[in-house]
Amino acid sequence: MEPRARRSLAARLTPPVGPAQGTPVEAAAMSGERDLFDAITTAEERYHDEGYHEGYTEGSCFGITEGRHYGVIHGAKIALEIGNYQGFALTWKFLLSKGTTDKDSKRMKILETLIGMIQKFPLDDPTYDKLQEDLEKIRGKFKQVCSLLNVQPDFRDKSGCSALSF
Repeated sequence: MEPRARRSLAARLTPPVGPAQGTPVEAAAMSGERDLFDAITTAEERYHDEGYHEGYTEGSCFGITEGRHYGVIHGAKIALEIGNYQGFALTWKFLLSKGTTDKDSKRMKILETLIGMIQKFPLDDPTYDKLQEDLEKIRGKFKQVCSLLNVQPDFRDKSGCSALSF
């Protein structure tokens, strides 16, 4: 009898044990197939990760640009507001400098206080901790000055006018 025929039925039905089945060439082919299938099954995850990282990088650059643009616009608005307050206060200070009544001296004191607050305001330091607080104090003092002077200031942008009128 041939050697193959001598094997028992149980031995013939039991599959070989171990990671590499057959020859080393067959084992390499199986591992290559696994790598190929791994590449296919993980493709979605890889593309998702690549897209995320590309989007994050592009978004970071765009965010910096957009933030800088917003900062410039917001800073210009604050500077315009402070400039209007300063011009208003200096003009009224000049107009009241010739007055000699007690009421005029009280108005001058408050105008001096407003001018001092404006001059101390850090227009060149956007990281100043109390920027918003100081701006609110200046706005409050400006309202107080307007109340004492009995004026209704109008600082609205008039650039939207369509034509000159006389």
